[in-house]
Amino acid sequence: MDITITAVQLSWTEGCNIIVGQSHFIKTVEDISEIMITSVPGAEFGLAFCEASGPCLIRTEGNNEALVRDATECARAVGAGHSFFLVLKNAYPINVLNQIKNCQEVARIFAATANPLQVLTAETAQGRGIVGVVDGSSPAGV
Repeated sequence: MDITITAVQLSWTEGCNIIVGQSHFIKTVEDISEIMITSVPGAEFGLAFCEASGPCLIRTEGNNEALVRDATECARAVGAGHSFFLVLKNAYPINVLNQIKNCQEVARIFAATANPLQVLTAETAQGRGIVGVVDGSSPAGV
């Protein structure tokens, strides 16, 4: 079986944060949207979720069209089944991370950051999966 590992550089609107995770059910879109709407007044967000079966579409939600586009482009670039990309403005990951981790569909969080971010994907004949991330830069000293 052949496996190709690729580093996918993500980009989103400057001044925003991103949360990258994995889930197991399409209801993730509805539940994470509800978390965003009810957790931080004035928060803006864009969410994209990659289906892993059936039509394998990218499902989106959000209250800021530019952020929805950012999240969708991240999802399209990574292309890993059951991955989600949440771009946040006027809120920080710390404001919603515990609620998202406690969401019954969420299996894991790979990154929550405003740093430059690369998502490492493994691709096989079946599809793509996220194997890790490179979040920011390496330490420059102590």
